[in-house]
Amino acid sequence: MRGAKSAKWVAGAAIIALAATACGGGDSDDSSNSASKEKGKPAGYVSVDVGEPQKPLIPADTNESLGSYVIQAVFTQLLEFDGEGKIVYTNAESVKSDDNKTWTVKLKPGWKFHDGTPVTAESYVKAWNWYANIKNNQQNAFWFEDIKGYADVHPEKGDPKAQEMSGLKVVDDNTFTIELDKQVPYFEYKLGYYTFAPLPEVFYKDTKAFGQAPVGNGPYIFEKWDHKKLIRVKANPDYQGPNKPKNKGILFKNYATVEAAYQDLLSGNLDMIRQVGPKDLPKYKQDLGDRTVDQPYAAVQSLVPTFYSKTFKGIDPKVIQGLSMGIDRATITKTVLNGTREPATSFTPPGVAGNQHLDTDVFKFDPTKAKALIKEGGGVPDNKIWIQYNADGGHKEWVTAVCESIRNSTGVDCIPDAKPDFQTDLEARDNDQVKSMYRGGWVADYPLNVNFMRELYGTTAEANNGRFSDKAVDAEFKKGDNAATLDESIKAYQEAEKLVLQKMPAIPLWNYKINGGYGKNVDNVSIDFRGDYVMTDVTVK
Repeated sequence: MRGAKSAKWVAGAAIIALAATACGGGDSDDSSNSASKEKGKPAGYVSVDVGEPQKPLIPADTNESLGSYVIQAVFTQLLEFDGEGKIVYTNAESVKSDDNKTWTVKLKPGWKFHDGTPVTAESYVKAWNWYANIKNNQQNAFWFEDIKGYADVHPEKGDPKAQEMSGLKVVDDNTFTIELDKQVPYFEYKLGYYTFAPLPEVFYKDTKAFGQAPVGNGPYIFEKWDHKKLIRVKANPDYQGPNKPKNKGILFKNYATVEAAYQDLLSGNLDMIRQVGPKDLPKYKQDLGDRTVDQPYAAVQSLVPTFYSKTFKGIDPKVIQGLSMGIDRATITKTVLNGTREPATSFTPPGVAGNQHLDTDVFKFDPTKAKALIKEGGGVPDNKIWIQYNADGGHKEWVTAVCESIRNSTGVDCIPDAKPDFQTDLEARDNDQVKSMYRGGWVADYPLNVNFMRELYGTTAEANNGRFSDKAVDAEFKKGDNAATLDESIKAYQEAEKLVLQKMPAIPLWNYKINGGYGKNVDNVSIDFRGDYVMTDVTVK
């Protein structure tokens, strides 16, 4: 997730907020009910630093970590994953298939949207058809391409030939079937991504208004969105899922810097921070004591070349391999990142099925080999590269260190290219405006190696912002997609990863850890396998 939980792009040095100096911003009548001195927070609510989403709050148009926090609070899809990445049914009673091609979904009866209307099989089928339709321009439409008839509603060129995918059929109020073009043994795992959430009928009456004030079926009910300040949701008293809120609501607060968020945490004006910035990493454990959160999760930091740019168009992969070997990951993770990251040994992180240690020197620091590979591959045009990153995410220090390492070890000039915030960074990626390469941070949408291959480097993948395209790689991915069993699919993607290593659509840097913490007013703070706080479990002391 952009990061992501998302397929989702990650905003920060781990999962970092945009966050704003103008925090709080609550209604004046809330302050008197506050359980702590935090301005604008109603009693029983908890607060976390999550910045301004890139897009309106529609499930299939959100694939970055900031918007996904809110989407997951307001919407619930068919299933989720526990801390070990195992499937847990939420809105689904069951998801079954005898052939990995035709899947039958049975819903738990009695679920309702926040406006009181029922959640039915039609709520899913109609939403998925809308999400997939090319005219609706949803970022995550690609996720529906396995379904039979997707090409009719989302052709490569021109208008859709149909309004509905032929592979989706409503059987009754609580049952629908999904027929795929070909068998996909891991398809059930994909359904754990929030882009498969249902929509109520009110959505279709005014989609623009809905994106600013969504009506979901999840554990929290949307209350308000003060743009670039905060988003507030309240606990849904009628929620029937297994993850019922143990607090009364959430404030998602926006900060200009992670340092500002951390200061608010220390002063009692913020309950949880998702990632401490590099400047505070050396002392945050001393500051917070047993309220620190220090855990690995399923995400990888990388550098992504843009293959449309003057720098990398038509480049020999050996050049990118050489740049990779010019990065001293061990020293940067130990010093600049204060030992909070582990150097990457593959394109996938630990914690997902199929993660493997690639037996390669490409991720090892070796200036001599780095120079030789770059020369052998024909060199870097103008002998200069740029690394784009979002300045609000705590990345400046390590990007600068990476550039210095490349410059000193290979002689290639490397220039940090800061964008003011994550939104601006993402817009440049989406509109093919990255000069050379960008900081990529990807966190699992579902706990399989597939998610770090197909959703990033497949030619048609929406999150493929480097515009990498290789027929041989696509063919290897298809072998995994159409394998007979889940285990065979995972193994096929492990083989595909070896080809990806030869082609170098990205330079993996290190695996993420969450280095965050929480204040004295809350308890029961934990993270899931994606590194997100389990917001429904957080309690107020």
